[in-house]
Amino acid sequence: MRSIPAALQAKLDTGATTLCRCYVLTRRDGLVQGFTDHDCDVVLNGVACRAGTGLTASEATARLGLAVDGAEIAGALADESITEADLAAGRYDAAAVETWLVDWSEPALAVLLAKDTIGEVRREANAFTAELRSLADRLNQESGRLYAAACSADLGDARCTIDLTQPAFRGSGTVAALAGVSTFTADGLSAFAGGWFAEGRLSFTGGANAGLAVEVKSHVVAGGTVTLTLWQAMPEPLAPGDAFVVTAGCDKSLATCRDRFANVVNFRGFPHIPGNDFVVSYPVPGEPGNDGGSLQG
Repeated sequence: MRSIPAALQAKLDTGATTLCRCYVLTRRDGLVQGFTDHDCDVVLNGVACRAGTGLTASEATARLGLAVDGAEIAGALADESITEADLAAGRYDAAAVETWLVDWSEPALAVLLAKDTIGEVRREANAFTAELRSLADRLNQESGRLYAAACSADLGDARCTIDLTQPAFRGSGTVAALAGVSTFTADGLSAFAGGWFAEGRLSFTGGANAGLAVEVKSHVVAGGTVTLTLWQAMPEPLAPGDAFVVTAGCDKSLATCRDRFANVVNFRGFPHIPGNDFVVSYPVPGEPGNDGGSLQG
């Protein structure tokens, strides 16, 4: 239940209101930004909520129970507020958003309407649309362990224990030449066999994308030329000379854990768990070794 300040309720009862919506956004890196659909800036709890960003909100849905409520906000991409490069880099992924109903003539009179996180973000031309997911969305997140053949640990984490700072699992290089938007030949990785960095993590340490990281889709060595393909294009164009650090990849299979990392003791999957073929199998009478029947898939 929301508590509406008495002074705000009194204004609402008059029928003539001076209300607007303010959005306070907190990114995972700690940056706080404020926006409003009012035509002038509004200062809410010390946060300057900027107008003039073209920010609008869709109809919000609210339901009883634990269903995930949702809404959308849309706005213009501007260098002073939310930039296309920041969106593409994932800096707004899972950011926290507070939606407030504010009396712009007296901003101290405000009611918190919702707390959400940013979900899917779509960009088109010079505008963006962001999905807002209610706190109930956290109930849909995977928690605990699942019984699956593949390993549930991430390479290099505390459960895996592989030290990715070791030279055998880490390489430094530079972009030699571009072969596409997200494909390039690389210098400095000639000591590693092809496929070693597939599904690994590449972090740029120089160039326009310095500080950003992306997963490697493929690592091919042919005729002494090393070619890396990234899973997605970087926010800024790649250029020859861009420096990067890349770590080994893992497909989370038992064979890779054993042969590449000699780390079976820490394998977090269940490689011998029965598959779907066992679930749909059935007994066939007369087959040897089954005492009158055997399982067939």
